[in-house]
Amino acid sequence: MASQGREMSQDISIEPHAGRPLEFDAFYAIKRNLCLLIILEKEEEVLMLKKQKKYVAVLAGLLLLLVGWSSIRAKTSEENPDVYQYLRMFSDVLNIVQDNYVEKADLKKLMYGAVSGMLRELDPHSSFLKPEEYKELQVETKGKFGGLGIEITMRDAILTVVAPLEGTPADKAGIMAGDQIIKINDQPTQDLSLTEAVQKMRGPKGTKVKLTIIRKGERKPLEFDLVRDTISIQSVKWRTLESGYGYVRVSSFQSGTASDLRKALDQLENENSPLQGLVLDMRNDPGGLLDQAVEVADEFLSEGLIVYTGGRLESQKMRFEARKNSKLRNYPIVVLVNSGSASASEIVAGALQDHKRAIILGEPTFGKGSVQTVIPLSDGAALRLTTSLYYTPSGRSIQAKGIEPDILVKRELPPKTDEEGTEELKRIREKDLPRHMENQKPDAAESKSAAMQLETQKMLEQDNQLRRALDLLKGYKIMGQMTTS
Repeated sequence: MASQGREMSQDISIEPHAGRPLEFDAFYAIKRNLCLLIILEKEEEVLMLKKQKKYVAVLAGLLLLLVGWSSIRAKTSEENPDVYQYLRMFSDVLNIVQDNYVEKADLKKLMYGAVSGMLRELDPHSSFLKPEEYKELQVETKGKFGGLGIEITMRDAILTVVAPLEGTPADKAGIMAGDQIIKINDQPTQDLSLTEAVQKMRGPKGTKVKLTIIRKGERKPLEFDLVRDTISIQSVKWRTLESGYGYVRVSSFQSGTASDLRKALDQLENENSPLQGLVLDMRNDPGGLLDQAVEVADEFLSEGLIVYTGGRLESQKMRFEARKNSKLRNYPIVVLVNSGSASASEIVAGALQDHKRAIILGEPTFGKGSVQTVIPLSDGAALRLTTSLYYTPSGRSIQAKGIEPDILVKRELPPKTDEEGTEELKRIREKDLPRHMENQKPDAAESKSAAMQLETQKMLEQDNQLRRALDLLKGYKIMGQMTTS
């Protein structure tokens, strides 16, 4: 869920419920409510309504948003008897602006601004999406878009990095989870909404963006000059760590993530027969689509609850159960998480932890436990509205708390010393000797395999959390042998 280079607010998104079109219910609800308004008005107020009838369509649209998307009914007045008073006030303000503002005001711009302000009052993840922004969101969930590759959210009213997406300009520049973005192109971000911040970081490939960031432990703000790129996300990557032990990296939950995971697991199981353990790496995974999170968790569970949601309406209360899989994947699993693991990745980690299907290792996760529903509107715009909270199978809400790992292991960044570089320069290799013999051209497959092994070894050397996860899996196998002997 988002959004959130990816420069969107990180979220879990679900599609609107199928059923009767909103416009059908809205038409009759608006008709009933406007009739009631006319009956209650005095005779002179009726005359004023006639004078203002050019704004009826505007008020009707606003009423549609206020009444709600799931069941447009006339009972709104019972729940909030002041709704018509506020609508009249809104109409008065609109009239005053239209008649008295120093320049002719654009009605559409005013309405979009009013709706954006309304959504901004709710929570950091609810927002109004203009038609072009809604189109970008639809493209985004398919895994290809333009920008910097940063997942962002609002935390304590400050624009905060959830995680840089792997391999993107932001990731390569060294932007980290938890960084606070205080300026974009020297413009302060304190008055920007998430959507506005996203728009400022988006742009054509090759154009530049300057970010000013506050980072914990740094005395002064850091400045990053980034070049936008086309962000194509391969959400699932895999490799064999050692014979019998596989590694799968899930960097986001987008369309096709679960399918790609199944292919990765099949490949690892074919390469390692049998596969004795798996490291599932969801560090700096900002989340994405709810249905993909459910499918990924379901791949490792054969029964039981995966996640459930709770909201004000019955339609927002949903339960997602595991189904028996045609292919058993019952090997031990260690899941890696950190503060950049949010939303959908927390659902997967929470489900596997509650069912005691995996050991969670790393650092506490981000703590985003809300579900956003994307609701299309008639003019091509949309609402991204927080409609419910999600809960792990044991009933835990992780909102603002996160998933606590079973084994806390902080990431240790390998120190880079000048001495290591000098030592490397001093070494003389065979290829440096005069009249050395040339190696015959190696087989392409062998060369690729050797390169992969070297890359894997380097990963393990530089990543203490990954090393610990692999050791745990090996220890599990040894303990199992001791128990059965």
